[in-house]
Amino acid sequence: MPLTLVVIVVAVVAWVWLRNQPASQRNAAILKLALLVGIGIVVLLAVTGRLHFLFAGLAFLYPLLRRLLPSLLRGGIGGVAGGANAKPGNQSHVSSDILDMTLDHDSGAMSGKVIKGPMEGRELADLSESEFLELLRYCRAQDEDSARLLETYLDRRFGDSWQADDEAASEDTQAGGNGSAGGPLTESEALDILGLEPGVSRDEIIKAHRRMMQKLHPDHGGSNYLAARINEAKECLLG
Repeated sequence: MPLTLVVIVVAVVAWVWLRNQPASQRNAAILKLALLVGIGIVVLLAVTGRLHFLFAGLAFLYPLLRRLLPSLLRGGIGGVAGGANAKPGNQSHVSSDILDMTLDHDSGAMSGKVIKGPMEGRELADLSESEFLELLRYCRAQDEDSARLLETYLDRRFGDSWQADDEAASEDTQAGGNGSAGGPLTESEALDILGLEPGVSRDEIIKAHRRMMQKLHPDHGGSNYLAARINEAKECLLG
C-alpha cells in the first residue's frame, strides 16, 4: 500500500510539472520523465531481485523500440538543442509602442502584454471582448504598428469572428492591410523577431527566416504584418 501511494503521488507531481512546461519544451520533458521512470524501474527490479523480467521485456519490445526510438530522440532532443544560438523555448518577440508580443515557434501561439496606455500592464489573455475592441481603437488612434500587431493576435486567437464586432474597421484593415511594417528595426529587435542571439551566422539567420515564414506566411494562415516584420528582420541582419 505505501508503494502504491508513492507511485500515485509521483505520478501526480510529474503530471503537474509536465503540464506547466512550455509547449515547445514538452517533448524534451516527456523524454526526461521517461528516462527517470526507466531508471526507477531498473533500480526497483534490481532491489527486489526481478531484473530478469526487465531483460525479458526488452527482448520482447526490441523490434518496436528499434523503429520508434530514433524518431523520438530526433523529435525531443533535436527540439531541445535547436542550435547553440537559439533562444530558450524557441520564441520570437515583436514589440510596438503599445504592445509586447511573444510568438512560440513550435505551437504558433501568441501571447502579449499592454505596455502603454489605459490598459498598461494587462495581459492580452485576460481581456474581455469589449476590452479588446477598446484597446484596438486606442491603438489605431495612437500607433499604426500596434494596431496591426493586435489585429494579428486577434486573427490567430479568434479567426475572423472578431471582425464582425469591429465596426470601426476599414475595408483595408479587414483585408489585412498592405503588409508593410512601419519603423526601421534595430539589430536587437531583428534578433528578437527571429528568435536568435547575437553572433549568429548568415546560414542561421537564413534558416530562422525560412522556418518562420513557413509557419507565418499569409498563404499559410499567417499575417501580412508579421511576414513583413520577419522579412525586414532578415534584411536588417544580412544587410
